[in-house]
Amino acid sequence: MRKLICSALVLLTLCLPVRAAESVPVQVDGYPLEGPAFLEDGVTYVPLRELLEALGGRDLRWDPDSRTAVSDSLKLAADPAANLVTVDGTPYPGAVEVWQGRTYVPLRLVSEALGASACWDPWMRGAAVTSPDAPCDAMDFYWLSRVIFAESGGEPLEGQIAVGNVVLNRVEHEQFPDSVPAVVFDCADAVQFEPVANGSIYQTPSDAAMEAARRALNGENTAGDALYFYAPALSQGAWINASRAFELAIGCHRFYS
Repeated sequence: MRKLICSALVLLTLCLPVRAAESVPVQVDGYPLEGPAFLEDGVTYVPLRELLEALGGRDLRWDPDSRTAVSDSLKLAADPAANLVTVDGTPYPGAVEVWQGRTYVPLRLVSEALGASACWDPWMRGAAVTSPDAPCDAMDFYWLSRVIFAESGGEPLEGQIAVGNVVLNRVEHEQFPDSVPAVVFDCADAVQFEPVANGSIYQTPSDAAMEAARRALNGENTAGDALYFYAPALSQGAWINASRAFELAIGCHRFYS
């Protein structure tokens, strides 16, 4: 009976930190991480199996003898008893929790140990992970694909890339913020993109919008030096027409530098 009670207390102790923590979204290379993630004392904890799969489908198994989660292909072991993650023989101290059959590890610690990068995304209020072989930054891709979809999801691919070009041109321009999400959510002179105001910026982008974001981030340009665009069917564009130089029209949008 005493052993049973002790076992229950140990299990409860392992569960409490995660249950009491705040649930947060996590994305890897622009795609939401499967399985719940939690924020506790400034540390984001994610299910190890799902993180490894998102970083390339690596294997993970539970070793009942050592009571650790093990990935043979990565030479990784996560030990809840020792609060230790070991990667290729190098130990990384950090809380390892077991909850509802999942092994949870600190996101930044494990991501960086595997050669990825992790950062906090204040606009998503969650974490973004860029894998070692990713062609572009995960946070840039995440928000660029979403603003492209919200602004031009029904446009031809050329027009969707052009919307992405406008955002990236602003990133490079001294008049605007210097990152993709900061440009998207810029409201210094009123909200710059209508999807931010109406909430459609948070919709899941289409495959075409994601392809357009990839191409734009990889340097493909269909909008020249344009910094502005509008759809004449939805807006008169009085200020843009009066003060900016017309560049070209693609689909339903007119682009201005």
